[in-house]
Amino acid sequence: MPSFAPTVTLNNGQKMPVLGLGTWLSREGEAVSAVKAAIDAGYRHIDTAYLYANEQEVGQAIREKIAEGVIKREDVFVTTKLWNTYHEPRHVEEAFNRSLANLDIGYIDLYLMHWPTSSKFIGWAAPDPDSPVAPEFTEVDIVDTYRAMEKLLKTGKVKGIGVSNFNSEQVARIVNECNVLPVTNQVECNPNLNQRKLTEFCKQWNITITAYSPLGRPNYYEKDPINMPKPALDDPRVLKIGKKYGKSPGQVILRYLVDISTIPVPKSANLDRLRQNIDIFDFKLTPEEIAIMDGFNTGVRTVPFAVWAPHKYFPFAAEF
Repeated sequence: MPSFAPTVTLNNGQKMPVLGLGTWLSREGEAVSAVKAAIDAGYRHIDTAYLYANEQEVGQAIREKIAEGVIKREDVFVTTKLWNTYHEPRHVEEAFNRSLANLDIGYIDLYLMHWPTSSKFIGWAAPDPDSPVAPEFTEVDIVDTYRAMEKLLKTGKVKGIGVSNFNSEQVARIVNECNVLPVTNQVECNPNLNQRKLTEFCKQWNITITAYSPLGRPNYYEKDPINMPKPALDDPRVLKIGKKYGKSPGQVILRYLVDISTIPVPKSANLDRLRQNIDIFDFKLTPEEIAIMDGFNTGVRTVPFAVWAPHKYFPFAAEF
């Protein structure tokens, strides 16, 4: 039987499932099968981005599941994102329309500014996410970009807007200088980087925190154990909590993130793991167990975005 995530009501009235499927690095055909399998497993929240170069595949999978009668369009919440090369206000609508056309599902539920950092416009080809070459920075004000995103709401083609990888000071600027509250701030969030301060800060405007890399990127740690934080997945304390509930360490971590009011979007193309990741709504951690999970927080990122560190709007210099 499929498992379904409950929803949270966003500050604009939209309902967003509290767990979704991340699709970063799902490419070359993998995204179609992963999204279809996720929908069959009960996922109703899919997260993609122009940068991921898989919007077309995500849209294809959703259309095929609609055609099969598994879902209606209104059953699934789809997020995509504005890439850094399109921050100039004159490019925002065209960038959005390209994502809309790629997905081809009628409308987009949520459109995020992917990063606060901007770079030179170099055409409409999807950027190479693996390129180690430093981009040519520009200094487009995040407020100007966000105001251009606000105008998209009037088209009816997008239901909500928000931000991603913004620190508290940048969120406050958007709140104070723009007309539409972001509905979410999507940031890296896992036991090593639990974003408690940022979550509490955003809560005052009912801005949710969406958690990417919720399991801490164990494959990155295996490749670079010196510089990458060790994920909580293999820790005996997490295994012990999992044993109590008959759950895997990954399920314990995702439950923890839901319990601390974030919305995790784990990425997987493995059918068993897809099912496991959403099967977390039949138990809840105790305050003592949450305190144990809080103890993993080191503040170390698995996505340091170091190539952008010299940028004026680099978000990770602030405390949170």
